[in-house]
Amino acid sequence: MNRAHPQNRYDYDVVVIGAGHAGTEAAAAAARLGAKTALLTTNLDTVGQMSCNPAIGGVAKGQIVREVDALGGLMGEAIDATGIQFRMLNRRKGPAMHSPRAQADKKAYQNHIKWQIESQPNLDLRQETVEDLITEAVPDDQSDGLIKHRVVGVAVRGDAVYHAKTVVLTTGTFLQAIMHTGEAKSAGGRAGEGTTAGISGALNR
Repeated sequence: MNRAHPQNRYDYDVVVIGAGHAGTEAAAAAARLGAKTALLTTNLDTVGQMSCNPAIGGVAKGQIVREVDALGGLMGEAIDATGIQFRMLNRRKGPAMHSPRAQADKKAYQNHIKWQIESQPNLDLRQETVEDLITEAVPDDQSDGLIKHRVVGVAVRGDAVYHAKTVVLTTGTFLQAIMHTGEAKSAGGRAGEGTTAGISGALNR
C-alpha cells in the first residue's frame, strides 16, 4: 500500500481498534466527550459479543461494572435491558461481601451494545482489518538522543488509512492468538475467527 498517497484517507480524533467490552466503552466515552471517533472491528456481527460467561457483575467484576456505569458507560444500561436473571451473591455473608450479578440473554446483550454504538453521535462503526500502525518519529528530549515514535493512525486491508490524534488498542485475545483444543493448535482469537497478526507485528517492531 502507498501510505503516503492512499486511495482512501479518513481523519479522526480517536480511532479504537476492537469492539469488545473495552473497545465499545472506550469509543462511546470518547464520542460523548465530543471527539470524532471511529471504532474498527473485523466483524460487525460480533460487536459487544460475550465470548464466555454471559454475566455482568459478581464478586470479581462488580466493582468495575459500577465504576463504568457511574461514568456513563454502556454495560449497565445494556444489562438492565437484556438481563434474564438478577441475583445478589453471598447473602449469607456480611454486607461487604454482597455482590449483585446479572445473567444476560447473550445475543440480546450484543445487539443492544451494537445499537448503543450505532446511535451514539460523533461515532462511526467500521468493519476493517487493521494491518499496520502508522508511526512518526518524535525527537526524544532525553540526553541519550534516542528517537521515540508515536502512533498517528492505522493502515487497514485495502488502500485506506485512518489518521488520528489518539489510537486505542482494545484487541482482547486476538494478538498472535493460538487456540488449544486438546493437543491441536490453531490460530484464532475466538472460535471461528482469525487473529490480528498485522498489529502484533507492528508492536513487535
